[in-house]
Amino acid sequence: MAQHLSGPADLTGQVALITGGAGAMGRAISQAFRDAGATVVATDRAENEDIGPGIEYRQYDVTSIEQTDSVIDAVLAKHGKVDILVLCAGTIARSTLAESTDEEWQSLFDVNVMGVVHPARKLFPIMCEKGYGKILAAGSIAAKNGGVASGPAYVAAKSAVHGMVRWMAKAGAAHGVYANTLAPGPVETAMWASVTSGKPPSAAGSVPLGRYGQAEDIAQAALFLCSPASNWITGTSLDISGGMWMD
Repeated sequence: MAQHLSGPADLTGQVALITGGAGAMGRAISQAFRDAGATVVATDRAENEDIGPGIEYRQYDVTSIEQTDSVIDAVLAKHGKVDILVLCAGTIARSTLAESTDEEWQSLFDVNVMGVVHPARKLFPIMCEKGYGKILAAGSIAAKNGGVASGPAYVAAKSAVHGMVRWMAKAGAAHGVYANTLAPGPVETAMWASVTSGKPPSAAGSVPLGRYGQAEDIAQAALFLCSPASNWITGTSLDISGGMWMD
């Protein structure tokens, strides 16, 4: 059994692949990992994005099996390995159950669920064979509390992500592969603005710590779970919600 003791939150020498890298959270995670010494490959659907100095960018639609193979194969060919996989690509909808359509459900599951399945299915066995890897998926507080401003399709999709990650944690533990989930509460991003029509309720009345999250809050939690600092943690769902959800 591969065993790794905990150590500093230093990513020197490690290669990190991040999906949804052009979003606020993916961008902040990419930059935090770069600053911690990692070689960072950020991906998103846009053809070109400037994620920041020293960060490699590749176009990648996570719903495409063909692009999954080509992008990951290219990263492996160039860098020789992927030590860290962070799955941030996602979309949201707030339609009620009665208002929701099959097309909306399919779209959310294509991105939020299959967008985790595709790259994880490709890299999980490679990490197991190597004897080390960290997989981190962006879940949501919605998977625990039924949603803050989102609809049932989003809640169901994020719940599926949490379940899949727990499976990977159990299956990967003997091979030195860690899998964890972030469960953010509302974070001040374009996605949060879209579901609140740019007019979110006051955080003072709903968040015990008195503010909504920032992308940097998520990035620092991601750094912890993807670094040696968390080498005795797997299968967990880390709540980052200012106290909105307490396990």
